[in-house]
Amino acid sequence: MYVSGCLFRCPGCYNVAAQDFRYGKPYTKELEDRIIDDLSHSYVEGLTLLGGEPFLNTEVCLALCKRVRKEFGHTKNIWSWTGYSWEELMKESDDKLEMLSLIDILIDGRFLLRKKDLTLQFRGSSNQRVIDVPKSLQSGKVVIWDKLVR
Repeated sequence: MYVSGCLFRCPGCYNVAAQDFRYGKPYTKELEDRIIDDLSHSYVEGLTLLGGEPFLNTEVCLALCKRVRKEFGHTKNIWSWTGYSWEELMKESDDKLEMLSLIDILIDGRFLLRKKDLTLQFRGSSNQRVIDVPKSLQSGKVVIWDKLVR
């Protein structure tokens, strides 16, 4: 799900339109129900949160993540991309930390044009990391997802 609004304004951002907090259509209960219905199909592995900036939209994203966990437990994964670094998120508000606790994989960090690398999996610049959130929270340090192809 793409959310609108981002304050990072990374030069070279692939989704400039979504930086505007007024972009797109309003999030509704009907849309949330459709997302949950779509997730119920066996061929759908999980939910992806993109932006804009999901962590600036916790009112919607946190509620959706909670509902996904309530309806599906951990049979569906949740991935999120963010311009925040892991270290920045660790110092953020309770709603952001709660949302983080419901996510399986986090791609962190602002897109940096000077570090752009199209050969990387799941990210656009080499400063961004693909983080295994449960393992990172458990260990108290960043744990890179171990299923990346190198």
